[in-house]
Amino acid sequence: MAITDWPEDQRPRERLIKHGAAALSDAELLAVFLRVGVAGKSAVDLGREMVAHFGSLNGLFSTSLSDFAKINGLGPAKYAQLQAVLELARRALTEEMEQGVTLSSPQTVTQYLKLLLGNRHHESFAVLFLDVKNRLILCEELFRGTLTSASVYPREVVKAALAHNAASVILAHNHPSGTPDPSQADHAVTQSLKQALALVDVRVLDHIVVAGTRVHSFAEHGEL
Repeated sequence: MAITDWPEDQRPRERLIKHGAAALSDAELLAVFLRVGVAGKSAVDLGREMVAHFGSLNGLFSTSLSDFAKINGLGPAKYAQLQAVLELARRALTEEMEQGVTLSSPQTVTQYLKLLLGNRHHESFAVLFLDVKNRLILCEELFRGTLTSASVYPREVVKAALAHNAASVILAHNHPSGTPDPSQADHAVTQSLKQALALVDVRVLDHIVVAGTRVHSFAEHGEL
């Protein structure tokens, strides 16, 4: 049965307008995004199939076009729309941080970093450069690959901090393995960067490890 044949109070779009997006399931939100289903399947059915096929929303968001298109009814147009939605979310959070909410709203920072790093299959190391009012100047990915003291160069981070005239930084990297617990190498890199940046009067406010939707904050755990 097509969604248009459902009772109005059960249709995803109408429920979203009346109750807000948080009231909808993942499949229902995807149905609003999809707008229409395929032969024999409503948009909600197709949304359920997408979640089941990719295992999670994160799995869906990080998939390639070729894997995305394996589901009947999905193709380049929907893939482009999905990537555009994710990028809009990242940019909205970036704007919020640029207005100076970085420290007063750490949740905004973690949400941004989850969108930026949470779905990547390779390990990435990024730095958020902040001004004296804790407003975001720039977020820059500086290194890729396994995080070790040999692969993250303090001098490069110091050079970037000075180039951006940063007063402080937030370090961030992801764990594609799925657990945000920091390793000994993570702790060693953090201390090395903290010491190097202190020489040029740049503070390290936090180091956040992202693994999918989970994060570990060094600052919250008293590890800086």
